[in-house]
Amino acid sequence: MTELSFDRSNTGLLVVDPYNDFISEGGKIWPRIKEVAEANNCVPHMLEVLTAAREARFRVFFAMHHRYRAGDYENWKYVAPIQRAAWHRKSFEFGTWGGEFRAEFLPVAGEVVASEHWCSSGFANTDLDLELKRHGIQRVIVIGLVAHTCIEATVRYAAELGYDVTVVKDAIADYSPEMMHAALEVNLPSYASAIVGTKETVAAIAVTQAA
Repeated sequence: MTELSFDRSNTGLLVVDPYNDFISEGGKIWPRIKEVAEANNCVPHMLEVLTAAREARFRVFFAMHHRYRAGDYENWKYVAPIQRAAWHRKSFEFGTWGGEFRAEFLPVAGEVVASEHWCSSGFANTDLDLELKRHGIQRVIVIGLVAHTCIEATVRYAAELGYDVTVVKDAIADYSPEMMHAALEVNLPSYASAIVGTKETVAAIAVTQAA
């Protein structure tokens, strides 16, 4: 296998959905994620990758899910099942703690928060592709939630748009080990050029920083 390496001039870190509802104790969706997320230390690994990317001066981008607001979907003719579930749960409700970034993942000056995605892909009906291209990004390192929905959809779309994608396998999580397996072992290998761990990712970023 080719040794993992990055060029910070064309590589960006893409952080998907680091909302309190997903990755904080007390979040609406955390109880469903907790078992898998704690088993692979997902949240600490997400923070480790983010910290390494910031220290190495990589561009950082956030792809955030639409935050529930009163009236959402009520006049839509068709609502996808995943959107209907978010509607009923009031996931990431705007103006509430659950709909805020977990504190450690708050964007800092110069980092880009793309417009919110309504379904799963961070690219569909958002300005993420435009922002990446405007910053000269051709490769993305992907971390965040959830493996078989937003991560998989975003990675697939990135590949369709011509980006080279690295997925950090222990910096993502899912609702069950079976769903993680389906995403990491069955589906994502068709779209991600590399599926690697935090340790390898951080080491490759550090080499870039030292260069």
